[in-house]
Amino acid sequence: MAASKEWQKMLNGELYWAWDADLQANRQRCKAACDAFNQAGQVSRRRRVELWRDIIGDSRALPPVHPNPQEDEKLFNDTDPFVDPPISVDHGLNFKVGKGSFLNFNLLVLDTCLVTVGERVLFGPNVCIYGATHPMDPAVRRGLEGPEAGKEVHIEDDVWIGGSAIILAGSVPPFHFVAGNPARIIRRIETSMDPEHQIKEDI
Repeated sequence: MAASKEWQKMLNGELYWAWDADLQANRQRCKAACDAFNQAGQVSRRRRVELWRDIIGDSRALPPVHPNPQEDEKLFNDTDPFVDPPISVDHGLNFKVGKGSFLNFNLLVLDTCLVTVGERVLFGPNVCIYGATHPMDPAVRRGLEGPEAGKEVHIEDDVWIGGSAIILAGSVPPFHFVAGNPARIIRRIETSMDPEHQIKEDI
């Protein structure tokens, strides 16, 4: 997949051909993984993590099963996010989420380019992340016949994304509250965890 010419162009934010066979095969793989995740019903944290990792192509081995179900669940607190179904992700392989983050239901991610979410990030429901773009010029865009492009999205640690926010290409700095359509920074979160807050107290 990574060796595909169109895949590399897509990751680089260049114009690429979305109907490339390798890209379409991975999108179908990711769709099937999302369907399995969404239809799993009430399952253990271990099984939910396993299904999540199938979406994002994470091949790490799961830790050995702990005989106590509560302790077994805790094994994943420092390795994986909490993700509520349903979820829809375009490619999966370009979507990276840090530990301790919570992705609420009805999340939609177009991870044409790299989309990263830091640690301890909270998502409200119905959040959309759009890393995909199209040429503005219709002569280049040509409906479904022309090329597509993308831009990276980076959400730093300890961010709160309000419900129904639409995140476009760019970055969300740490310790901020973001909401709206398109999303915008509402305010900085005052917290002792913020290194800049520590500097102000020391002055």
